Amino acid sequence: MTTFPTAHTTTVSNPRLRLLNKLKAGEFPLATFMAIPSVRHAQIVSLTGLDAVIVDCEHGNIGDDAMHNSVAAIAAQGVSPIIRVRGTTGDILKRALDTGAHGVMIPQINTAAEAEQVVRYSKFPPQGLRGQGSAFPSIAHGLTTPEYMLSANQTLLTIVQIETKAGVENVEEICAVDGVDLVFIGPNDLAQSLLGYVPARGDEPEFVAAIDKIAKAAKAAGKWSGRLVNNGALANKAKGTFDFVAITGDTKAISLWYQQEIEVVRSS
Repeated sequence: MTTFPTAHTTTVSNPRLRLLNKLKAGEFPLATFMAIPSVRHAQIVSLTGLDAVIVDCEHGNIGDDAMHNSVAAIAAQGVSPIIRVRGTTGDILKRALDTGAHGVMIPQINTAAEAEQVVRYSKFPPQGLRGQGSAFPSIAHGLTTPEYMLSANQTLLTIVQIETKAGVENVEEICAVDGVDLVFIGPNDLAQSLLGYVPARGDEPEFVAAIDKIAKAAKAAGKWSGRLVNNGALANKAKGTFDFVAITGDTKAISLWYQQEIEVVRSS
């Protein structure tokens, strides 16, 4: 069986791929989720010092136009745009990657077969079935289209989310899929699936065991792992266990800041 180079093994060097480069260097990169559709908003979030912005096309108010515009704005600031898509089908993945995103995040992967489908539609032939026909993808990578075609399969990050009981049960097989680069925990959906409520307190034995199992499975398979956290203090606690974290999202960050500052005024 042919073994293709991946984001873990690639020798391709592109300084624009900030998230990939920091993962390979073991530098614990930071991201956040963006749900609000605006070029200016994407620029502001990108200028905070983050290494990646995850454009949330699963739960966010992000349509095709906003997806394209956000990727361009984020990449222009030297930050890696990652798109969280809403499914595993070829049309969804192709449309996301044709923006020039530096990678895709796919929610609720429950089996190795689902992970294999994601890889299949995220890679150009001969590794996969992704089609080519757009001039846009190469722009955010600072490449010509032929250069992009030669490097995309081994530099684009394929991130799968484990956030269900079934995903936890099958996590070793999912992590073993060639072309899966990073396994990311969605703690809220995982808590709902395992415990029947959100948010988790964080000390529930079943929840803690699931988090531990996912992190260990990724490490054993030689893959990166990451998770969502609510703040910087929890991000620090994740160091050493995870390679990457996303610190909350734009809507929650804005809401919490105003709530806290308003409480300062009204409680004095």
